[in-house]
Amino acid sequence: MSTTKIAPSHNPFAPELILDAKATLGEGALWDVTTKRLFWVDILQSQLHRFDPATKTDEVFDVGEHVGTVVTAAKGGVMLAVKRGFAHFNLETKVLKLVAEPEKGKDGLRFNDGKCDPKGRFWAGSYAYNDAPGAGTLFRLDPDGSVKVMEKNVTCSNGLAWDLWRRLFYFIDSGTKSIVAYDYNHADGAIDHKRVVVQCTPEDGVPDGMAIDVDGKLWVAHWGGSQIVRWDPDTGRALKRIKVPVSQPTALAFGGNRLDKLYITSARLGLTDAQLLKEPHAGGLFVVTPGICGVEQTPYAG
Repeated sequence: MSTTKIAPSHNPFAPELILDAKATLGEGALWDVTTKRLFWVDILQSQLHRFDPATKTDEVFDVGEHVGTVVTAAKGGVMLAVKRGFAHFNLETKVLKLVAEPEKGKDGLRFNDGKCDPKGRFWAGSYAYNDAPGAGTLFRLDPDGSVKVMEKNVTCSNGLAWDLWRRLFYFIDSGTKSIVAYDYNHADGAIDHKRVVVQCTPEDGVPDGMAIDVDGKLWVAHWGGSQIVRWDPDTGRALKRIKVPVSQPTALAFGGNRLDKLYITSARLGLTDAQLLKEPHAGGLFVVTPGICGVEQTPYAG
């Protein structure tokens, strides 16, 4: 497989603010290769956004409940992980239809980050509003509408990625401040042999959203760390660090015509007035040219 070389480690590019959204909790960045637009969410404002880089316009859809992430759907519209579970959202009629409610009857939970695996199965995890350790679960919604439990005792379900050879699944539970890998069976979606491949330090910040590039390296937004880090999952080492002008970057998506742009969401949640004076664009949407291309995301196949 051919690779695209990354720019020197001093990185001549800095993230550019492209939308001063002032999102409370921006998340769920996803590039739609069909429309050349970027989906993202503001979780606590119950909003789905669709940003057009060509016109710099941002459409806002009121979902009606907290929304953790978004993926495109092969049959049209988008799939969301909302407070109650997995749902389909019609972008034309603006109707939300709940598909599965795996945490029904459990109070104090909402869904957080999620993505589709290379076969179009939608993975997303739950999270406790009070940050209770181990209260969440990582679920998988299959194209036939069935839901499977993939991992239990999750504190804050965040970044997900699959390697280019469809043999590994990477996952971030922010509560552990680490990235773990599992052996992944592409045929049936099973995972096993969990192991830590990156252990972050307090200086790194908390690992949050994640994207993978064409060389199989992991790009992670570090909440509280004011940076994006390119990690090598084979060695556990940081290969590149890109500073961002906000303390709480949250999610990443490769986009653009060549998937050579890296879009970054961020949050204002919890920042004091004094902190916001120092980072007035917290909650904004940023883009940077990282020097390498990303991988196209698979739509939900159901």
